[in-house]
Amino acid sequence: MHSHKAERAIKILLFILLTVTVLGFVVKELWNALMPQLFGWHTLTFWQALGLLVLAKIFFGGFHRHSGGGAPWRNRMKQRLEQMTPEERDRFRQGMRCGRRPVDRPVEP
Repeated sequence: MHSHKAERAIKILLFILLTVTVLGFVVKELWNALMPQLFGWHTLTFWQALGLLVLAKIFFGGFHRHSGGGAPWRNRMKQRLEQMTPEERDRFRQGMRCGRRPVDRPVEP
């Protein structure tokens, strides 16, 4: 039982290392193919490309775990809308539009 867990952990670690290596080379090659010629910037080494990848992840993606269930607020909102009466739903949707016309309904003459 323990050898199976250790084997799986090693496989996951190898997969992560392979993925990080490939992404590092992809970022490096794309940067070096585009940025020096477009903007006159310096070329990157592999380690600089990995640093840039981590920096972009921090700025734009964060390091939170992604759940497969979608955004939690979306599920709560769906439950709240299901509990409302049709009149309450229409009032809520009107308030969310902020005076804009609905996209899914035709304009009345």
